[in-house]
Amino acid sequence: MVGRRRPGWLWVAAVGVYAFLYLPLAIVVILSFNDSLLNAEWVGFTTRWYVMLFEDRALLGAAANSLFIALVSATGATLLGTMAGLAMQRCRSGLLRGLPVLVFAPVAMPEILLGVSLLLFFRQVLDLTLGLLSILIAHVTFSIGFVAIVVRTSLAAMDESLFEAARDLGASAWQTFRHVTLPLIAPSVVAGFLMSFALSIDDFVITFFVAGVGVTTLPLQIYSMIKVAVSPEVNAVSTLLMALTLTLITVASRLAPAALRLRM
Repeated sequence: MVGRRRPGWLWVAAVGVYAFLYLPLAIVVILSFNDSLLNAEWVGFTTRWYVMLFEDRALLGAAANSLFIALVSATGATLLGTMAGLAMQRCRSGLLRGLPVLVFAPVAMPEILLGVSLLLFFRQVLDLTLGLLSILIAHVTFSIGFVAIVVRTSLAAMDESLFEAARDLGASAWQTFRHVTLPLIAPSVVAGFLMSFALSIDDFVITFFVAGVGVTTLPLQIYSMIKVAVSPEVNAVSTLLMALTLTLITVASRLAPAALRLRM
């Protein structure tokens, strides 16, 4: 059956929306290769801004902090999010009935509200000095929900008879999880880890509230640089950060495409 032809205005609207979303990103990438300090006009092609980028100790230190925070927080969020996804799928009554609300609240909550709430919690309730630990806790908090969504969606698509067969053959709950459940959800777990890593490494709003003094991440360092002027180095580091984030999200979407399309 021949599909119905879409009207021309729909294509125009789609192109306009995509241009609005991605044209600024493309301009940043192009200007990162512009041989001009002011970026007012195209002067010529160069890669020296990337060379200077890797000689900037402040940026390298901020990048190292971001990578460490992203790796640790993504690992913690993956462990907790996987357990939360399993609990939401298998236990839907009793005290765990409200678990989805607790897990998904940080996902739906505006980042600025979550950042202020965590700041107040750390300072007024825990009396915790803001720094690396507070950033790690905050990043784990807002990443758990994304991992739980991916894992729960993967579990919902599985045939329950597989787990029943394992139990009928004498497998314990741990053996069933280790030999049946975990291998089946492994792509979704890895996808959740990559999503958490990508979300953590480029987070600015929440990190801005909970970072404190003395700990600078890459987004915070970029923000401090653009308050003076948008230098070519900022375009270069933004391009690299964009490429890393898009790569991680692309790999995650390949591992668990259905899970990333669904929310609950």
